[in-house]
Amino acid sequence: MAERRYTEQEEALEISSLRRIISAYMNYHDAAERDVKRYERSFKMLPPAHKELLFNLGLKYQRLRWCISMNASFIMNMLEAFEPPFDMSQDVDGDDHDCGENMHGHCHADCGHSVERGDCSRSSICMNNSELHEPDDCPSKDDKTRELSRESDNKDEAVDMEGCSQLLGDKLGSCHSVDKSCNGDKTVDAADNCQDTDCIACSADENATLQQCLPPSLPLNVPPVDVDKVRCIIRNIVRDWAQEGQKERDECYKPILDELNRLFPNRSKQRPPSCLVPGAGLGRLALEISTLGFISQGNEFSYYMMICSSFILNDTQEANEWTIYPWIHSNCNSLSDNDQLRPVSFPDIHPSSSGITEGFSMCAGDFVEVYNEESHESSWDAVVTCFFLDTAHNIVEYIEIISKVLKDGGVWINLGPLLYHFADSYGPDDDMSIELSLEDVKRVAYHYGFVMEVERMIDTTYTGNMKSMMQNWYRAAFWTMRKNASQSKAGKH
Repeated sequence: MAERRYTEQEEALEISSLRRIISAYMNYHDAAERDVKRYERSFKMLPPAHKELLFNLGLKYQRLRWCISMNASFIMNMLEAFEPPFDMSQDVDGDDHDCGENMHGHCHADCGHSVERGDCSRSSICMNNSELHEPDDCPSKDDKTRELSRESDNKDEAVDMEGCSQLLGDKLGSCHSVDKSCNGDKTVDAADNCQDTDCIACSADENATLQQCLPPSLPLNVPPVDVDKVRCIIRNIVRDWAQEGQKERDECYKPILDELNRLFPNRSKQRPPSCLVPGAGLGRLALEISTLGFISQGNEFSYYMMICSSFILNDTQEANEWTIYPWIHSNCNSLSDNDQLRPVSFPDIHPSSSGITEGFSMCAGDFVEVYNEESHESSWDAVVTCFFLDTAHNIVEYIEIISKVLKDGGVWINLGPLLYHFADSYGPDDDMSIELSLEDVKRVAYHYGFVMEVERMIDTTYTGNMKSMMQNWYRAAFWTMRKNASQSKAGKH
């Protein structure tokens, strides 16, 4: 399909949005270093006797710097595999903080929910491959994007690309690999043995690399909320792609997968059933559905998520190739320093060797804008929503589109809470937020022709730290509804 032509203003907004997101990733190291320096300043304020008692904190801060450098190393490798859709070196006018409308993501509990708004024109990008290497063409989708992380009510930017013809791949500018010479091992034990001077040198090398990767006009300083989103992505990696996240996936994904198995017992390889997964995050659930023998398409709005999911799906070479330290950014509720600084390896499976069905894809864009197109009407056998419904400004609109895209007799499987992401949005704009009770949500679904078949509540966490003294639990609503067009009251008076 023909590639969309951007106006100069649209392209400037796209570049401004993308610069902010890339800047957030690139500023991860410096922001984390500022935190460690803050810890050290507090330590220096202690009376000498207290310092002597807590002498181990000096070693902890040394280990923290090593862990930060490892996380930053992964981030830089991920960005190297990202090819921006625009010339990032060109000068543009635009406010980096006022771009990116109605953005949503999946950041419950520890990651929080925040709300961001702006006015960027958007299009879409698709990742599609049976071997997770080749791009797929899909129609132009949306001109609005959302990104969520509820730790604050700040504005943010996301960007999508037109025509789904460009994978997140190749290189960012002339960026080179981060030097990992500070550590040959990927464990906290190795961090213990890394001398303070060595860690500082490693950090300095990394900063130099970040500077080399930055286009001349890319901002070096970003709001703290943007870096918080990067930390949220790191925790989402554990949920979707680490062995440590298996318990949480069993709580959230397994009921959905079991239900799909039950509902579609005789799946044909020649004509596999199709399943749409809005709010796909880092893509694990959509991939698992594909391995069951479905044509599976994940839809995701957050470019923070898409950059990371593309790297994991397309650029990892083997299982447990990478190691990160996802829990280092909070000193609260730790049972021990070793728990806080423990390594997590990922991906627990090699995506391209996982047995996915041909037709697996990830497509970026706002769910309503993308799937309200006539081409999607009555085209899906199943829609799966997991921790997604409450990302809506207008949940009725979400349900309407789900009904629209499903074939008559198709099924909608949902799991999630109703922690409405825009409920606490206080800003210059009066964001719409329709916050319905579970009873009203079901009533709206019945209006659009859905019939309840299975319903129960499931207790689960979201990006939870299994070794933390604090756990946030949801009583998530789980249901299977079937579309019965003859019972729809939509459009009837």
